[in-house]
Amino acid sequence: MGEDHRGRMTKDGIRIHEEADFAGMHAAGNLAATILDEIAEHVFPGQTTAEIDRLIEEKVNAAGAKSATIGYRGYKHASCISVNHVVCHGIPSEKTLKDGDILNIDVTVIVDGWYGDTSRMYVAGKLGRKAERLIEVTHDALMRGIDVVRPGATFGDIGHAIQSFVESRRMSVVRDFCGHGLGRVFHSPPNVLHYGRPGTEAVLEEGMFFTIEPMVNLGRPETKVLADDWTAVTRDKSLTAQFEHSIGVTADGFEIFTLSPAGTFHPTY
Repeated sequence: MGEDHRGRMTKDGIRIHEEADFAGMHAAGNLAATILDEIAEHVFPGQTTAEIDRLIEEKVNAAGAKSATIGYRGYKHASCISVNHVVCHGIPSEKTLKDGDILNIDVTVIVDGWYGDTSRMYVAGKLGRKAERLIEVTHDALMRGIDVVRPGATFGDIGHAIQSFVESRRMSVVRDFCGHGLGRVFHSPPNVLHYGRPGTEAVLEEGMFFTIEPMVNLGRPETKVLADDWTAVTRDKSLTAQFEHSIGVTADGFEIFTLSPAGTFHPTY
């Protein structure tokens, strides 16, 4: 994961980055988002997730960047691709996508030492109504969480904004996985929970970099990890969705490092 010696640390172990560091995060985030824009045309019924991953790796290499996931804890792929009831960390395979499948593609790249981490939902073929509603709620939950970000707010405020919105739509927030700090490292403090109480957890400060990446289930929130030690699925086999942005806290709010250049972060908006 490398080390990050820039800026200072809070008492919670969260790094405060300098103003100049925002440019590095924008460059890394922009590449990750561009790759996810370009991969959309390759998601269709009959396609394999292994081929999608191969194309992603090709695009990372063509940009002169590195994949953060290849070699990470023994992982061998340039993306995680999670289909239908797979919550996260789905391993690309030769299994083909079916009409109506929904999938999350998660990509992290390293550009000049900075990590760009983002994921979004895709649809193979015709989107079913329940899946469409799940994707809409998950996307909107992420954006409600991001809207809370500013100096003086807390990570509990972010979690509460996401949880209260999702549960008001009769869906559930996954508790077993969370967002994380990043910068010149892949994962660092804080853990960004997607549920919580207002006013709790660490206070946000200008210069903090982290991901917000809620996973939302149509059914219950419980998950389990399969025997491959990566793939997490919903215990009740219900559909699940996730969106992820990398964020920087500014003097008066936030910047999103992983905005879609093509404006296609949400597949149906």
